[in-house]
Amino acid sequence: MIKVIQKNSVKDSRVREYVSPVKILWTSNNKKSVVENPQALLENCDGQVTLSADNACVLRNRGEEASILLDYGVEIYGGVQIAVWECGIVPRSAKIRVRFGESAMEAMSEVGSNNTATNDHAMRDQVIEVSRLGSTEIGNTGFRFVRIDLLDEGNYIELKSVRAVFLHRDLKYIGSFHSSDPVLNQVWETGAYTVHLNMQDYLWDGIKRDRLVWIGDMHPETSTIQAVFGNHDIVKESLDFVRDCSPLPIWMNTFPSYSIWWIIIHHDWYMQYGDLEYLREQREYLIGLLKQLADYIDEKGNVTAPNPFLDWPSSSNKEGVLAGIHALFTLAMMNGAKLCTVLEEKETIQQCNKAEKRLRSNIPNHANSKQAAALLALAGLMSAEEASSSVISVDGVKDFSTFYGYYMLMAQAEAGDIQSGLDSIREYWGGMLRLGATTFWEDFDISWLKNAASIDELTPEGKVDVHGQYGDYCYVGYRHSFCHGWASGPTAWLSRYVLGIEILESGCRKVRISPHLGDLEWVEGTFPTPFGPISVKHMKQTDGSIATEVHVPDEIAVC
Repeated sequence: MIKVIQKNSVKDSRVREYVSPVKILWTSNNKKSVVENPQALLENCDGQVTLSADNACVLRNRGEEASILLDYGVEIYGGVQIAVWECGIVPRSAKIRVRFGESAMEAMSEVGSNNTATNDHAMRDQVIEVSRLGSTEIGNTGFRFVRIDLLDEGNYIELKSVRAVFLHRDLKYIGSFHSSDPVLNQVWETGAYTVHLNMQDYLWDGIKRDRLVWIGDMHPETSTIQAVFGNHDIVKESLDFVRDCSPLPIWMNTFPSYSIWWIIIHHDWYMQYGDLEYLREQREYLIGLLKQLADYIDEKGNVTAPNPFLDWPSSSNKEGVLAGIHALFTLAMMNGAKLCTVLEEKETIQQCNKAEKRLRSNIPNHANSKQAAALLALAGLMSAEEASSSVISVDGVKDFSTFYGYYMLMAQAEAGDIQSGLDSIREYWGGMLRLGATTFWEDFDISWLKNAASIDELTPEGKVDVHGQYGDYCYVGYRHSFCHGWASGPTAWLSRYVLGIEILESGCRKVRISPHLGDLEWVEGTFPTPFGPISVKHMKQTDGSIATEVHVPDEIAVC
């Protein structure tokens, strides 16, 4: 029997961790709806019930649902374990409703046609039955807040504990970032944690909604993994999963642009880890994909591929989207040629070079799209200085997006304008932190800060419920994901441009250390390599120069 189980089982690579709530945000307490001793749920950290209740939290339905709203302090992925001492109605069980929320207001919301709350992708609002002297687990979603309602009229329930069941990979944070600015430090850590939560079965887009492998959205995530966790198999597993689900001529996730991101991720991954054996496994698909992309570049340098898409906030600017797609095709030919050079595929190298030449003969207008300007700059189709000063930096972080904000920051850095990048991070990603975020969101607009309540409170009268009020496209209101890996770009950016660690040869055989502190007084951190972490510390001197300490593995040359 044991051998049969082993043959037909898959071992979960994640760990289970129990987390107790840190705060009681709200209870329904009146004559018909009684909640007694709610603080017990903050004190009882054990899920093992006994024959006699000791320090129980008691919910009593005397004609109305008895309810409690719990705050676990930080966004997590998983469910809750509800440990029950006693219930009143024979057969000594109770019917309860459990609602999860990434914001306090989402946990208080109703699923329905006239509301934006949803069970799409993950069931976060369910009615279940719990029994006396037992523990019941429910939930598989992203959340920070949990509301429990006792539904049975005339019943009561004695709760020993309501512990979150936190599912995550037990990972060491090899990379690090510390500076003289606590906000930037928190942004770096929040981006890292956002991606950490999305490293589940595969590398997901979000833990509440879009729990899928979206290859385009993955690039900021894989960049963050490279800066924080190093060479983790989940990246290769996810890249291969999307490849195998998208046999040519199918586009990955239906978008030609997303197939291009697969190439870019492979290029960046090879540069950091130099895994030639893994790159060779991509040969057939890579060559076929590059030919398929090149066939959509006409003799005049126009891209004719279907279904152009960058990100949702840019989608209404059709001219800007086409310009961004043009830049992505250019990056595909550039990176494809580099990978094919490693693979010694001369015919495909020539094909990529000719296609790139055609693309560069016909440079499109950015149409004031910050997304397009950033990509045009990174592809060398527009000067980074012009992209930064005339488009990206105009009106500050207005029209930034959580996904493409990473590339806007990169273009600012390539223009030598590190200070604008630092200011953008503080204002935009720092804006989410000021609203109580512990992970970065699917979307954010700086205008949302006006008169907004924090997501970790019930919205006071006269204030705006950011989660319920805002959002667009496929993420309206409470459907909006508040833990989306594509928003983690500043973590990778701070390691690359502020710590200043640039990979020059595949496998990190040669790196350049060129720090850019802007208005920071000091910065220090570590960066993963195949030979162990690089450690750097940069101190600004009184004359404005930077004193640097660097520790690198012996196998790495520094220039």
